[in-house]
Amino acid sequence: MIKQLVASMLLASSSLSFAQQPTAPVPSATLPTPAPGQVVEQQPQAIPAAPQLAATGYILVDATTGAIVAEFNSSERLPPASLTKMMSSYLVVDEIEKGRISEDSLVNISVKAWKMGGSRMYVKEGTQVPVIDLLRGVIIQSGNDATVALAEYVSGNEDAFVDLMNQTAARMGMTNTHFENSSGWPAEGHLTTAKDLAVLARAIINDHPTHYPLHAEKHFTYNNIRQPNRNTLLFRDDAVDGLKTGHTDEAGYCLVASAKRDNTRFIAVVMGTANERARAAETEKLLAYGFRYFQTTPLYQAGQQVGTSRVWAGQADEVSLAIPKDIVLTLPKGREQSLQAKMHINEVIKAPIAVGQELGNLTVELDGQLLVNTPIVAVQAIEEAGFFARLLDNLKLFFRNLFS
Repeated sequence: MIKQLVASMLLASSSLSFAQQPTAPVPSATLPTPAPGQVVEQQPQAIPAAPQLAATGYILVDATTGAIVAEFNSSERLPPASLTKMMSSYLVVDEIEKGRISEDSLVNISVKAWKMGGSRMYVKEGTQVPVIDLLRGVIIQSGNDATVALAEYVSGNEDAFVDLMNQTAARMGMTNTHFENSSGWPAEGHLTTAKDLAVLARAIINDHPTHYPLHAEKHFTYNNIRQPNRNTLLFRDDAVDGLKTGHTDEAGYCLVASAKRDNTRFIAVVMGTANERARAAETEKLLAYGFRYFQTTPLYQAGQQVGTSRVWAGQADEVSLAIPKDIVLTLPKGREQSLQAKMHINEVIKAPIAVGQELGNLTVELDGQLLVNTPIVAVQAIEEAGFFARLLDNLKLFFRNLFS
């Protein structure tokens, strides 16, 4: 009778699948907090409400994480005026960085470009101008003539370029944006939102870091005409290094500004202020609020190992565990020591295991609020053990489950 019982147990254990079984995750011990030092429980500190601006709509966003720190009417569709040129310059830089055009490529100036009114770089019809000069004319001087010239060069004509602008806006998730031209010249249906412009600003900063410094240049001279950057914050705050101003009677005075202090970069979008002085002052209020009360906090780096776990039926007894991607949060200042990070590892991990296979998850909470829920993955591959080693481990699992 005993022999039959043992035989049946052996048969049952050997018939278990040697692939990893799905198991409910269970919490493990609390991980060390990302910042060094002992965890100190702190009482949540009240953060003052964001300042109310004299603007039609605005938003303040962490450029690294995309977290919204403050907003008002940020999804209201409004005319963007020359903020439109942010998309035009993004597309031109994209063409340069992908090697499809060169900074030194010469652009023929058409009659249409030469006749553009409003802000101008003062290019002359029939001349040839290098792409990089026209790009500075767009970003620094807000030249409508330079913008149209580049649009025609990239896509053959401005209408085709505008189609590319709208396609790119859709791809970026700028769901409330529609462009009718490349420069921001007033046109029915030419609308965007503060939130969408923040998305575009993040793309300019993060996708094209090599060319982003163009936005911080304070002057540009072309055709013996020296013009200042219309973003007056560049002359008042060393932390500010972009991006673009805009103005029409319909749009009012608008500004997308970005500033970086230490490890934190904010993007402020302010639309529909009364005059140049107001758009600068209101943007300063928004940036000052962000830097005073919030910070960008890196928690984990991609590939950072966070521990090991037991492996059953494998050629190795342990597998190293890691976080697959960077984890960065926007936090109230001084609260990083209150973060609670926990690993939740699958109760049973069986070979074979592939590199990058999800074996659990990591959660990070602040004051009971879940901020992060990210996979924990295997660092190395582990093959199945031989038959008898697998059989032994399955017997161990059988009796563990039997008495647990």
